[in-house]
Amino acid sequence: MKKLAFLFLLIIIVSCKDSKTETSDVTNSEVNLTAQTIVDKAIEKACNGNCDHAEVSFTFRDKAYKSKRLEGAYILERITNDSTGIIRDELTNEGFTRSVNDIVLQLADTTALKLSNSVNSVHYFSQLPYGLNAPAVQKELIGTDTIKDQPYYEVRITFKKEGGGTDHDDKFMYWIHQKDFTVDYLAYSYAVEGGGIRFREAYNPRVVKGIRFVNYNNYKAEDLSTPLSELDNLFEAHKLPLLSKIETENVEVELLNQ
Repeated sequence: MKKLAFLFLLIIIVSCKDSKTETSDVTNSEVNLTAQTIVDKAIEKACNGNCDHAEVSFTFRDKAYKSKRLEGAYILERITNDSTGIIRDELTNEGFTRSVNDIVLQLADTTALKLSNSVNSVHYFSQLPYGLNAPAVQKELIGTDTIKDQPYYEVRITFKKEGGGTDHDDKFMYWIHQKDFTVDYLAYSYAVEGGGIRFREAYNPRVVKGIRFVNYNNYKAEDLSTPLSELDNLFEAHKLPLLSKIETENVEVELLNQ
């Protein structure tokens, strides 16, 4: 009799567990999001619909940066004041130019490409995740994880060769908060200048005219074979040395008419 009672109890426990699993699966299936939907929500959280029609200015490492986006057209600028005068680097839909004291310079293609990439990179990181819906961007949801007891989607970003620029082989990973849809951590690997791996922790979030900006603690991985998906674990284990701080200062935003 005791054996029958024990068997009956065991059946009930297993049945309840199976029922809980099935219910959990149904619930999860209802809230499962695609990588595209997660990125869309992250962009909406960061931009509030304003990034496509805004003029943004800020300083970064003693250089002035300014971007203007409206109806698909863009101008990305970097202005440096040194002993030679005022150097203006400008990247638009039409290409790249450098001028010194308002005189446009003739640059070798390789030089222009290098300068163009450096200007674009600063503007790209300053307004992440805006830009992740560019045609060359490929998105993949690889799973979920927790960092500092907070839940995150892990979204891998790669680039098509066509339209992906000279650094189309670079790979990115974004940790997007499952409830807030903020990009709180990101990592990337790159091949230029010997290659490297970086992990960034966002801090000092602030919203200016509806657009969210953050600064970053910039960490590096010594082992270049480290998968990007493992960097959050290394970060929490304090195994990533701090390389630098990425601080966007004096941010100003002017919203433009659509």
